[in-house]
Amino acid sequence: MLENAIYGGRRYWAWIFFLLSLIGAGFIAYIYQFQNGLGVTGMSRDVSWGLYIGQFTFLVGVAASGVMVVLPYYLHNYKKFGRLTILGEFLAIAAVVMCMLFIFVDMGQPLRVLNVILHPTPNSVMFFDMAVLSGYLLLNLLIGWTVLGAERKEVGPPKWVKPLIYLSIAWAPSIHTVTAFLYAGLPGRHFWLSAIMAARFLASAFAAGPALLILLALIVRKYTKFDPGKEAIQSLGKIVTYCMLLNVFFLGLEFFTAFYSQIPGHMHSFVYLYTGLHGHSQLVPIMWVSSILAAVAVFMLVFPQIRKNESLLAIACIATFFSLWIDKGFGLVVGGFVPNPFEKITEYWPTLPETIITVAVWAIGFLVLTVLYKIAISVKEEVVFDKYGERQIKAE
Repeated sequence: MLENAIYGGRRYWAWIFFLLSLIGAGFIAYIYQFQNGLGVTGMSRDVSWGLYIGQFTFLVGVAASGVMVVLPYYLHNYKKFGRLTILGEFLAIAAVVMCMLFIFVDMGQPLRVLNVILHPTPNSVMFFDMAVLSGYLLLNLLIGWTVLGAERKEVGPPKWVKPLIYLSIAWAPSIHTVTAFLYAGLPGRHFWLSAIMAARFLASAFAAGPALLILLALIVRKYTKFDPGKEAIQSLGKIVTYCMLLNVFFLGLEFFTAFYSQIPGHMHSFVYLYTGLHGHSQLVPIMWVSSILAAVAVFMLVFPQIRKNESLLAIACIATFFSLWIDKGFGLVVGGFVPNPFEKITEYWPTLPETIITVAVWAIGFLVLTVLYKIAISVKEEVVFDKYGERQIKAE
């Protein structure tokens, strides 16, 4: 099936070369960072996690969100998701690859990554995070490739795949739960010290990931002969709606707990992010952009007549994705460090090399995603589907 990735039109290769150019620029920036150290980034002693870890945190959620199409299809026999399942599994693969790359570039010295393997520490949450991410990547690769190969041969998938599918369904929420524990387990950071941190992570993940999957499905339909299905996209839109409402609700709970209790350690990070603290307000504009996008997304999603219009649904999904990207991929991480435990404020903003490397990692992810989707769609276009996504006998 790999040979399908080397055949494509002018638009396909223009997109591939565009991604390769971004990756090349990022590689140059990474060499510069490697030679000069992490001092070339905006991170400091007080803000030791920045854009890299923010992207890692956000993308773990995108990877976990694949379960939102796998679970209904395999456990509840929801046939409408038949065409979307492989797209969700391949999106999860690309997301996990980006997660690992963001950890790689954040380590400074790349060989330090091997310490997690060479010197395992089972009492460390980071060790378990590495284990669940690696396992989830392997599961999605094995399941997605095997099922797609069987579909190409017009035979049923082997029986040993079914237990792995059920395992991946249970595994998916675990990868984001463990990531949430990385934050919630730090008692010196009041902003993250919350019992519902894992619930917030999962709610935002199951909104942002399916929102991105909807956008990808619409793009696939527009530029290929494969149609993921209107009913499937609308069903996924409902999932985005409910999870986005949950995410907003959970954030409201955090605000209530912080400000009703009037505990300074809980309030100060929120104050810094949304109004500024002691004259420091660098993140205030983008956090309000996130809030406005969230409000727009919720308004557009809760009304079925708006959501059923696919053009408006796409706008709502874009608003959802970028709102959560700002909130969890930037604000959550930086907000936990400002102010520090000594009430000192050290602001953070990513530098140019840091930004270029981040864009390059996203480009690698989209390159992986493009190749996987090219293979999957090429196989799908060879197979005749009924309206619910079930394979029929191919006409000769």
